[in-house]
Amino acid sequence: MSTEIPQAGDPATPLLGLLPAVNNPAPERADAARNRRKILDAAARIVAEDGPQAVTMNQVAHASGIGVGTVYRRFGDVSQLLWALLDDRERQFQEAYMSGPPPLGPGAPAEARLDAFLDALVDRVGEQREILLAAHSAAPRARYHSGAYRVMHTHVALLIGRLRPGSDSTLLAHLLLASFSPDVMHHLAVERELSADRLKEGVRELLRLRV
Repeated sequence: MSTEIPQAGDPATPLLGLLPAVNNPAPERADAARNRRKILDAAARIVAEDGPQAVTMNQVAHASGIGVGTVYRRFGDVSQLLWALLDDRERQFQEAYMSGPPPLGPGAPAEARLDAFLDALVDRVGEQREILLAAHSAAPRARYHSGAYRVMHTHVALLIGRLRPGSDSTLLAHLLLASFSPDVMHHLAVERELSADRLKEGVRELLRLRV
């Protein structure tokens, strides 16, 4: 059964108005926003260098130059800080494919946009793999009910709908995104030691099956 959805890029249905955005943070003072940015950037550096298990509130405070009391007041504990980091990175990714330059953003053909999106998703999951895997292990089905997943799914379904009119683009988008489940990507990248480039090639090969 085909699911009718608006087409990505149609002037009458701008993509930004269709997709459920990641929750926007409450308005904050300029100095508070700067502190939040410093804290999140410091946490991201620690995760990149030593993994999420190395993050402590004291380390983040030291790396960011922000008082540890401020870090606690802003984020509560390490788990909330890591979720905020994921949300922050997801918001940046979302802005890139919803309103950034083509081919990832609007203005390129649907095929080029889908390829660019999947490439970017390989990179994003790779960069955030350990945090995503920890979150997935704690609540395996939570991913599919998150705002971030709904945004990605709707975006991919819109592009598939343009590439394959009449297809069940909603189902196909779910099946395609299943390839990017954190446990699957961890197995391929870590246990099978496949590079990001090889994973991108594999996604392309998968899309060409039976074409």
